[in-house]
Amino acid sequence: MGSKYFGTDGIRGTANSFPMTAEVAMKVGMATGVAFRRGDYRHRVVIGKDTRLSGYMIENALVAGFTSAGMDVFLLGPVPTPAVAMLTRSVRADIGVMISASHNSFQDNGIKLFGPDGYKLSDEIEGRIERLMEDDLTAQLAGSTDLGRATRVDGVRDRYIEFVKRTLPRSFSLEGLRIVIDCANGAAYKVAPEVLWELGAEVIKIGDKPNGFNINRDCGSTDTAELKRKVHETRADIGIALDGDADRVIVVDENAEDIDGDQILALIGNYWHAKSMLSGGGIVATVMSNLGLERFLQCKGLTLARTAVGDRYVVAHMRENGFNLGGEQSGHVVMSDFTTTGDGLIAALQVLTVMRSTDRKASEVGRQFEPVPQILKNVRYSEGKPLEDKRVVEAIEDAKSALGKSGRLVIRPSGTEPLIRIMAEGDDPATVRRIVNGLVDVVSKSAA
Repeated sequence: MGSKYFGTDGIRGTANSFPMTAEVAMKVGMATGVAFRRGDYRHRVVIGKDTRLSGYMIENALVAGFTSAGMDVFLLGPVPTPAVAMLTRSVRADIGVMISASHNSFQDNGIKLFGPDGYKLSDEIEGRIERLMEDDLTAQLAGSTDLGRATRVDGVRDRYIEFVKRTLPRSFSLEGLRIVIDCANGAAYKVAPEVLWELGAEVIKIGDKPNGFNINRDCGSTDTAELKRKVHETRADIGIALDGDADRVIVVDENAEDIDGDQILALIGNYWHAKSMLSGGGIVATVMSNLGLERFLQCKGLTLARTAVGDRYVVAHMRENGFNLGGEQSGHVVMSDFTTTGDGLIAALQVLTVMRSTDRKASEVGRQFEPVPQILKNVRYSEGKPLEDKRVVEAIEDAKSALGKSGRLVIRPSGTEPLIRIMAEGDDPATVRRIVNGLVDVVSKSAA
């Protein structure tokens, strides 16, 4: 993977600062356009975005880059990331682009790229694009008569709404359910409440008034406090929290208790297994998923295949090994029977499907296993490579020895922020707490 621009989920950074500048965005458009020209026909790219103020700047810069490479651009406006992936395939585009920094605050933005098959690009293709970005592409750009055109597309939300509803049986109804939906003031602020309402639910909306600055602010899947308050206040049957680009979801039950991505994976996986719908003999998740999920699946005769952090690594393993369900503890849930990437809304509908088919409450289906005590803390750093410090390396080895076979330790740099993530889990919570706090202290001193 190119290290100058691309991280674990495309390119991401503070808006109007490197690498998230108009100049870099234009280079992305030019380089990607050149890389995906594959024949003598009008090439096309679809571009969606979330609700950040900087989306306008990045969008226009990308348009300049892609049209200069001879690609026609279809602008989708604010739509969820999975809608971009779906429409890339649906309109036979050569490339799909989502402008979003997912769960980050409005100051950040990002560029996610999808191939013509609707899947995120591989490390190899991103590396090629990065090399092209560093080259002089003047000779490879379109001539003055072959420049691309840009068009804003109407009806995109309606197409996605119908796509989401088609993942359910024709007779499926949410009538009689009161649902609170938190749209994170993000990309799904219109489509998510509409889907739930069309399916018959009583819908209570929050986080549905984006203003360019409030995406993910005190709302969404990374902050469910307001959702919990609203569920309690309205006596709702369930609360659903999406993130800024709606590719992840966290559910809140009727008692205002969180149901995280691991529990959602267990819930869907167990239900699909009972229905003979689960492929691959298990589920794919990342190294961050709770040990309790692994033990739960083992008791069912199923496996948990772990990958590096990042939903595209999960998807790659699913495709290579025949799995149809995978995801992350953070709420990315990928169901390859329906989608090519995480889709928070479709995942939430699967939870509702289990509730309806079993006639059980969210609290009854949402606690599939008892999580092993797990603590995750982040250490911010400005430069250098703290994990290569000799003191840090020694402390990590000591921590692994202390946990032994009854726990796990995962320490990694974030692929989207300048953070070192320190996670430990084990059957003894006191030991886990001591180990994480000790490592935070050592890494913090090294990162200072």
